[in-house]
Amino acid sequence: MNLRQNALFLAGLSALAICLASCSSGGKTTDGKIRVGMMPKLIGIDFFNACEKGALEAAAELEVELTFDGPTVADVTKQAEMLDTWITRRLDVIAIAPNDKSALSPTLRRARSQGIKVLSWDADAVEESRDYFVNQATYESIGHVLVDIMAEQIGGSGEVVIVSGTHTAENQKIWVSHMEERIASKYPDIQIVKTEYPGEDQSRAFSVTQDLLKTYPELVGVFGITSVSLPGAAEAVRQAGKSGEIAVTGLSTPNQMKQYVQDGTVKEFALWSPVDLGYLTIHLSKLVHESGGMLPAKISAGRLGELTVDNVAKMVVMGPPLRFTAENIDEFDF
Repeated sequence: MNLRQNALFLAGLSALAICLASCSSGGKTTDGKIRVGMMPKLIGIDFFNACEKGALEAAAELEVELTFDGPTVADVTKQAEMLDTWITRRLDVIAIAPNDKSALSPTLRRARSQGIKVLSWDADAVEESRDYFVNQATYESIGHVLVDIMAEQIGGSGEVVIVSGTHTAENQKIWVSHMEERIASKYPDIQIVKTEYPGEDQSRAFSVTQDLLKTYPELVGVFGITSVSLPGAAEAVRQAGKSGEIAVTGLSTPNQMKQYVQDGTVKEFALWSPVDLGYLTIHLSKLVHESGGMLPAKISAGRLGELTVDNVAKMVVMGPPLRFTAENIDEFDF
């Protein structure tokens, strides 16, 4: 071997050593911190801003390097593009709120095949494409509480409509199915006359609700089942002069809904703490990474205390939904 060949051989060994060191690091920073990418359905709305607040709290507590980012609109193609970047960066954990679980499945499977732990949160992914699902509350409990709130206000009968989000959001589809089941079994005199999908867009939810109020003059109730569709629907009812006449309930943050509760447009609505959801997602991200993929039956999640792990469904449920009224809404700030 001549001098030039020897130099090239040594350079190759050096490059290989660097590569192996990088690969064995599992994407950690030079100071050993775990790197987590957490992606909402979209950024810039109050609900996911509150999730980010909780995620940052947990990241500081656990010394996790967090990237919280997502598309500016609820676009699954944009999510896939951003995930590709995170896979290339070889993050330790990816936590995703999918806009379309089927469309993202190949990308998430590829992440897992490269040793990246994958969690879903807010909305589930295809089970085989993720390690665990961080579920804010059971689908059944959310669907049932929404219907119960509405039934209490309309006397258990009448025409109602649902203003949802997107056709492909798995959580919203399942909530609606449980709402329908609850109505059929407990309130057969309530009739869902229309379900609309204006996307994660408050202005479109407002205009869709305006159209529904005109199309169905006998309407007695409106469900807004996303954090932007509920205030959009409430604003449409208020501007139509129907506050107190048409019941409005659904899912949103207290800060978005205070004005509608205070003026009587909305008497009661539900949600969970998005701050706690973000906080739990980061705690679970670190636990899944450190465990190698299988969690114990009980976990400790910081200020949330001990939670139960469903290792059959690969899911952790945060707790039951909260109900907000004029009596308690000022106690919450998210």
